[in-house]
Amino acid sequence: MHAQSVVLFGGTGFIGSHLAARLSEHAIDIVVPTRHESHAMHLMPLGVDIVQADPYDDTALRKLVAGRDAVINLVGILHSRRGNPYGPDFRRAHVDLPHRIAAACALEGVPRYLHMSALGADRNGPSMYQRSKADGEAAAASQPSVAATIFRPSVVFGPEDKFLNMFARLQRHLPVVPLACAHARFQPVYVGDVAEAFVRALLDPHTAGLTYELGGPQVYELGDLVRLAGRYAGHERKVIALPDALARLQAMLFELLPGEPVITRDNLDSMKVDNVLQPSRDNKVLTTAALGIKLTALEAVAPQYLAPPGGLDVLRARAGR
Repeated sequence: MHAQSVVLFGGTGFIGSHLAARLSEHAIDIVVPTRHESHAMHLMPLGVDIVQADPYDDTALRKLVAGRDAVINLVGILHSRRGNPYGPDFRRAHVDLPHRIAAACALEGVPRYLHMSALGADRNGPSMYQRSKADGEAAAASQPSVAATIFRPSVVFGPEDKFLNMFARLQRHLPVVPLACAHARFQPVYVGDVAEAFVRALLDPHTAGLTYELGGPQVYELGDLVRLAGRYAGHERKVIALPDALARLQAMLFELLPGEPVITRDNLDSMKVDNVLQPSRDNKVLTTAALGIKLTALEAVAPQYLAPPGGLDVLRARAGR
């Protein structure tokens, strides 16, 4: 089986752009729905078909997926709207949309649905983010006629990421970094490896009905990741671990500021659980090893995209290379 035509929801974002590039290498016809065509202009050199559409419109959704071999959904949010970290935004993006997509696939005879969840997805998890991601997995797999494959990545890094780049930017302007949950553990996975996992699963019908947890080759504490981001960007600052009460107050203040918050109380709740791969007792939950992917180390690529202009040579000199 070789998928010839795919609808890619969330294709204009960080992970979606990398995935679209990998899919195009396999001569797959890619349709990327977006509410604003200007957000997808960077995909045009790939030959992607950009369609202006509202994915929450069931009629438009059915028209989008009709006749396709598979649908991929990467849509997700880290924060609910300002001032309401426990609002309905998570349910709309993480549960309602997957349910609509799966239903449209069933009605139009689309056989495959590849769905982006998150490591730590748990209906009984401490955060709304984790609970909504778990409910989204159930929604994605709700149609018996549509074979769903689920992906649960840890935090994803790579050029244009909003994780290491954010911490690098902060350290350009702050003398110290007051950090909530400094000892929370993550297993960052490279965006190219995530894209490769989707492509290999899409092209292998035996991955239908399976779940893949995606983590990189090494586990880090959040404080260590912040220090690495500052070091690679050329301005490492001291990290001050905040006690829980101050961390929660900090998050509340960030929620009140204009723009996307750096952190919210729901993010703090998510970090109560380590975001790392756990031994699975279910042979339906696998890792990138089952897909034959050689994982990329953070240290192999992060210095290149975080280093200031001309700074990579300095970093190499410091490392004795």
